[in-house]
Amino acid sequence: MARLRTYLELVRFEHTLFALPFAYGGMLLAGRGWPGLETFFWITLAMVGARTAAMALNRLIDRAIDARNPRTAQRHLPRGALSPAEVLALSLISLLLLGVAALKLNALTASLLPVAVFFLVGYSYTKRFTWLCHYWLGLTIGAAAVGGWIAVTGAFEPATFALWAAVGLWIAGFDILYATQDFHFDRQNRIHSVPARFGLATALQIARATHFLAWLGFGLTGLLYGAGVVYFLGVLCVGVVLWYEHRLVSPSDLSKIDAAFFQANVVVSLGMFAFIALETLL
Repeated sequence: MARLRTYLELVRFEHTLFALPFAYGGMLLAGRGWPGLETFFWITLAMVGARTAAMALNRLIDRAIDARNPRTAQRHLPRGALSPAEVLALSLISLLLLGVAALKLNALTASLLPVAVFFLVGYSYTKRFTWLCHYWLGLTIGAAAVGGWIAVTGAFEPATFALWAAVGLWIAGFDILYATQDFHFDRQNRIHSVPARFGLATALQIARATHFLAWLGFGLTGLLYGAGVVYFLGVLCVGVVLWYEHRLVSPSDLSKIDAAFFQANVVVSLGMFAFIALETLL
């Protein structure tokens, strides 16, 4: 049990609360309601596999960087709580779960599996050469909403791309906020990020602009989908939460970054899912 607890700590399943609600939201929108237990099961398995693989690979690939950063030096690999071989094995098992689920859903999800793996693996390397790494992460995690959608329909629709853009920009925006914690370390170690490239004040402005575009993307999704009042009420609430999130931080005070990063964004994901569920199930 202690070893299992260590693995769960490594992959931080609480972060699944960012992507999983949007995977389910995409599923409900695509099916205009409940798609059935079997589809729900395979979507859940795919998300667990993808999320676990992404986090484990990130920890494995970044272990040398994490060991040098005081904020991350106590993570499992730098302090020796898990070995690289163990984390690699967890990654491969998780990718296998993702693959099985994709094959069980439909031909399109199966054909896109190599693309998904490429983006999952590639994210950890992007910070080594571009400050656009946050948007790569958004593109990768935002695909969860697309995955939930095409798992039901087996096809892309205009609203699918709008939802992907909205979720991806939302992820990128709060990842920029998160990266402000490592501003000095990243500059000293030539790690690429928006804060390291542009400074804290400009990074916060870029994060705000990115979240504004995300909010517009959620609205565009509803327009292309033909959503009703309930959905757009959810979009309005998301806008309020994002506004509040950016009120919590400033270049001179990053003490509330955890609340801005985790608490506010869990409210965004779970709240938007709740409004999508009300829109499609009632």
